[in-house]
Amino acid sequence: MILLYILLGVLAVAAIWFIGIYNGFIRLVTRAKEAWADIDVQLKRRYDLIPNLVETVKGYATHEREAFEKVTEARARALGARSVKEKEAADNQVKEALKSIFAVAEAYPQLRAVESFVNLQNELADTENKIQAARRFYNGNVRDLNIRIDTFPSNIVAGMFSFQKMEFFELEEGEAREPVKVSF
Repeated sequence: MILLYILLGVLAVAAIWFIGIYNGFIRLVTRAKEAWADIDVQLKRRYDLIPNLVETVKGYATHEREAFEKVTEARARALGARSVKEKEAADNQVKEALKSIFAVAEAYPQLRAVESFVNLQNELADTENKIQAARRFYNGNVRDLNIRIDTFPSNIVAGMFSFQKMEFFELEEGEAREPVKVSF
């Protein structure tokens, strides 16, 4: 009889451990998805600012059509991106396109005095900071999930329930050292 109680006790502890590991995975996946949603919101905010920025600059630099088309195309690709890797690539294209718009704007000193342009610059700078904060939060959650998937004994539960590693949202090589310049 004592052996039966010991066996039941061991099974109960194993079941509690198993449930705890499983629920931990659910928490980590949910946090990572929530963090990704934060990045998505900030990227959308940036993409929503781009048409206003383009229109403001267009009023002063009408002959810079190629730069405006480049920004518009990059924005459209970014809005259509679905996976983390697609978003990374699209985001890098948007950053490059924005650099060309700001380069055009630098050639027009009167544009820098326009209040709406200055406000858009400030909004864009604020959005860039929020994107970076959201990216760090997301990558921290993904790191925790990926570590849990790789470590013993939780890797056993991860394999049983097919928990998958998630991709980091990383900057293009060199971007970490060279932020997007949005002020003059």
